Formats: sequence, C-alpha cells, structure tokens
Amino acid sequence: MAAEELPSEFDVVILGTGLAESVVAAAFSRVGQRVLHLDRRSYYAANWASFTFNSLLAWIQQHHEEPQPEELHDWSSLLEEGEELIYLSDSDSASVRNLQVFCFTSEEDEEEEAQSPDAPNTTEEESAGFNSKYEETNQKPEEEEEASQTEGEEPEPDQPTPTAAQIQSEPTKKKISYAQLVKEGRRFNIDLVSKLLYSRGSLVDLLIKSNVSRYAEFKNVTRILTYRHGQVEQVPCSRADVFASRQLSVVEKRKLMRYLTSCVEETEEQRAYNGRPYLEFLCDQQLGDNLQHFLLHSIAMVTEETPTEEGLASTRHFLRSLGRYGNTPFLFPVYGLGEIPQCFCRMCAVFGGIYCLRHSVTCLLVEKETNRCKAVIDSRGQRISCSHFVVEDGFVGVDCKRLATPTRFLSRAVLITDGSILPSNSDQQVSMITVPPVAAGCPTVKMVELCPSTMTCMPGTHLVHLTCQSVGSAFEDLSPVVTRMFRTPQSHDQEKNPSGLCTNTLSLLPVCREEPVCPLVSVLIRYRCCLSVEKNLSVLWCLY
Repeated sequence: MAAEELPSEFDVVILGTGLAESVVAAAFSRVGQRVLHLDRRSYYAANWASFTFNSLLAWIQQHHEEPQPEELHDWSSLLEEGEELIYLSDSDSASVRNLQVFCFTSEEDEEEEAQSPDAPNTTEEESAGFNSKYEETNQKPEEEEEASQTEGEEPEPDQPTPTAAQIQSEPTKKKISYAQLVKEGRRFNIDLVSKLLYSRGSLVDLLIKSNVSRYAEFKNVTRILTYRHGQVEQVPCSRADVFASRQLSVVEKRKLMRYLTSCVEETEEQRAYNGRPYLEFLCDQQLGDNLQHFLLHSIAMVTEETPTEEGLASTRHFLRSLGRYGNTPFLFPVYGLGEIPQCFCRMCAVFGGIYCLRHSVTCLLVEKETNRCKAVIDSRGQRISCSHFVVEDGFVGVDCKRLATPTRFLSRAVLITDGSILPSNSDQQVSMITVPPVAAGCPTVKMVELCPSTMTCMPGTHLVHLTCQSVGSAFEDLSPVVTRMFRTPQSHDQEKNPSGLCTNTLSLLPVCREEPVCPLVSVLIRYRCCLSVEKNLSVLWCLY
C-alpha cells in the first residue's frame, strides 16, 4: 500500500515483521483490531528472512557498507499538549557482524569451457537438462558394493580391477561452478536463522490452533546424525530405528529401549541427581559409551555440564515428539524458515491488517502523565494515532529501555555443497547433525542438511546450516568443523569428505563418505539474541 494512502488512526501499530511481531499482528487482527504493520526493510521476516542466492549476496554487500546516519527532523509541531517525543533508532546494524563469503569452486572452469573451440553453445534447454544429467551420473553402484561387503566380511582378493578404458567410459560427476550457482540462484532459499520445529512444540501447536498451518507446507526431518571418531553416524531414536540399527549390539538395543521407557515418567532416582551433570546420571545407568554419546548429544542435545533435570526434560520432549509426523521429532518448512512469519502476516492481512514495507516509524508521541503511546510519526512525517505500539528490539535505543536486555551471540555458517554428508539410497534426506566440541574450548555445533526437495537449493546440491554459541568470531568458531567435515582448500587428507563450493559467514547479534562432497559457498553469520521480553505499558518490545 502506498504511504500517502495510510489512514491516520489505528488500534495497533507494529514496527518490524519478525516472527514475534508477525504473531502479534495476526492475533490483534484476528480479534478485530485495526492493525498497521510497517517495516523499513524491503523484505518480510527481519532476521527470520529467507533469501535467494543472489539476494543473499546483495544483503551481505548492503551490510558491508557503512550506514549513513539519517538526519533527525524536528516534529515538535505535531505535538499536542501533555505529549513528548521519543525517537527510535534508525539502524540495527549492530546485530550483524563479521560477514564473510568464501568460494571454494573456481570461476575459471566455466570461462575456459566458454573459450574452448570445441565447447558447445550452452542454451537454456541444455542448462535445464543439467539436472537430469547430474542425477544420472550421480547414481553410482554403491548399493552393489555395500551388498557384496556385508558386516564382518572382507572383499574378495581376486576381484578383477577395472581397466583404464572402463574407468574413462564411466560417467563422471559434472563440477558445479560459481557461475552455475549465480545462474540458478533463484532456486535457493537460504535462511538467516536455522531452526527446526518440534512436532509437539509450542510453535506447531500455535500453527494448528490458529489455522495458519494451511498457508505453509512442511517436511519431516528424516535422519538424526552425530559426528564421532571422525565419522558421521546415524542415531537410532525411534523403536524401528533401534531394532534396525547395525551400530548397536543386541544388549545395547535392550539397554537403550529400557532407558527411553524409564525416562517418560519422573522418578525418585532421577530427582536424586538434580543439580548434578546429566552425563554423570547416564554413566550410573551403565549404558556404555555409544549410548551415552547418542543420548547426550543427539537426543537430549545438551552438553556434558547440563544439569540432570534439564537433560531429562530435553529427552522427554524429544520422545514426546517422536512418531507424530515421522520417525524423527522435527519438522522443517518447505521454502525455508522465512515462510513462518509470512504465514502470520498473511493471516493478519486476511482479517484487514495493512502492510507497508520500506516504511518506518521515526518517533513516538507519549503522554507524559500516563507514559502511554498515543501516536507515532512515520518516516514521511505523518502522525498516526494508535492505542498500542509494538516494536522490534532493533528499533529501540538503549537509552529508551528501562532494563538492560541480556544478549548472547550465535555463530552461523551456511554452506552449499555438492552432495550429502552421509550418502544413502535416497536423495530426499533432511538431516540434523550434532558435532561435539572438536577441541577443548570449542562449542558444540548443530548442523541441518537440507536436500533439494525442501525447495531451498538447486538439484545436485545440498544446503548445510551450522549454528553454535559464539566463543570468538563466526569464522573462528566454525572453520574447524568445516575443514574437518568438508573438503576445502584448508583441509588435509579429506578426500572422502563432502566438498564445499561456497561458504558465507556472518556474525549476528548469527563422515566421511565414499564420494567427495565439497561445499560450494559458505556464509558465516553471528547473531545477537535477546533473551527477555519487556512490556512497558502500551509499548511492547519484541525481542529475539
């Protein structure tokens, strides 16, 4: 809607289109309130946004540029008797730091191919056929090799070795260049934040009860993985996975099922360990190193220092969510996490909410006696009366907050790779991986690997999100994991690991396998995360 057409009176004015603000907007609109929802950005969802590859590069470039301070206008002429002005912050760049982009695939390959006299002319039809060619060449006889080498058996020594002519006749995997990523950039939907939804979590319940779920589509996370002893292993979490697992002995399977059954209800034995590390409780259960690792890092998803009561609560939450939509407890929205805030915005618009991007609120008009927000002044100088004002934390200056908001930092990396970190017979795997600290002082890293069926990456690639608590910069926190688990120029003896094509790293206030898989692009992000919500009369600070 054009700014000149904005009405001058609303019940609620909301600034920012992040998840919290979008949920509030939908709730107010649903009960009949007149809602005006503004955002100074050109896109929805704020730090929950999803970008195409080209849009993400433009977003990174924008944050590299130093913001120009906006000139403060004197709006005192719009004041009425008994009111005072409170100016809002005009930039939230402090929440984004250390943006870096690394490209691990060469741009020269495509240039040489174009300059070669024998190189065919690449048309749109041929580029469209790239996906089918890739799928055909990527289907290698791994199943036959696995079937011939069963557990406990060694390959027969008199197997005939392939000749050089046979090797040359085999189809080779076409290398994906950076130019190909840019050309197919619209097929990517890269999230600024990486989150999975518990199938019995509060957000899923809200989506169902509010009927917002009809605006989105979800895929079940198919695998829970962990990184141990230099290899990626699948974690058996459901009953079917436990009994089908080849990693566990019969005794370990019985112990695991007995323990998971005992965790459902709280007992006196468990209460006796309150305040003590969860790892100590697991050790006393005599589960063994394998089961302790799976339970601690991949089911409870806690650290070794986590108290027992928190570890057991996380384990129960994991178990309660199993089986609702699949063999794992997690869901992921198709087209990326940025769909969730937009779904709530869509509901708000259905019930009469008005939206305006690239538009902001400059200052608030607050009644001195009651300290209530009576009106706002937008960036065009229009006075808009309202009963309530909801604002994203990034728009509020420190001097305007009564309480200091505790913050923490998250380091993020986004990798585009040319294959899965743990290949399987299906190319539709959505995986959640836990990487314990690779060295003393390093954080635990959570990884989410998305396949093309999630509509977040082009066919022939995978999208990998890495997240951890910040200790240093995003590069310092996550580069050890990237170089160890993926084949990059900095990796050593990692021919069997996935290859990186490109990596983007940002700091926001943000296994081996038989065939090499490389990250194409890597984006490192560090996020500032606010842990509390402060309500000051009619003004609600919505924090992340």
